[in-house]
Amino acid sequence: MNAAERFRAAIEAGDFDAAVEEFTEDIRFFSPVKFTPFEGIDTVRALFRVLQRTFEDFRYVGEFPGEGQTPDGENTRAHVLHFRTVVDGKQVEGIDLIHLNAQDRITTFTVMIRPMSSLQVVSEAIYRGLVQDGVIPG
Repeated sequence: MNAAERFRAAIEAGDFDAAVEEFTEDIRFFSPVKFTPFEGIDTVRALFRVLQRTFEDFRYVGEFPGEGQTPDGENTRAHVLHFRTVVDGKQVEGIDLIHLNAQDRITTFTVMIRPMSSLQVVSEAIYRGLVQDGVIPG
């Protein structure tokens, strides 16, 4: 199993702590609602705590391994994980785009969500959670 597969298995088991262990210390998490990434393991770990509380009936429904280019232009192994979930009663569909480094750790994580109305619900719910946890000012 590679890091993306271990990440998926951990998420599906409800073990978000184990999932976050697959990230590098300098992980960059690209959100669909924020231009600049969340950076660093502590920030991304805090974000995943909010995600764990926010997503209902989260499940991966597909996986597409291959190769891709990081935001920095580096060619790496990559995985696309297709997911479905519910947030505040709204159906959400999306993908997690994961890039792995040579040491088999997750270096970048990009989330894309559809439709736009679901993205807005997710954005508001995550913002509330980050403010509630003191990760960002309210």
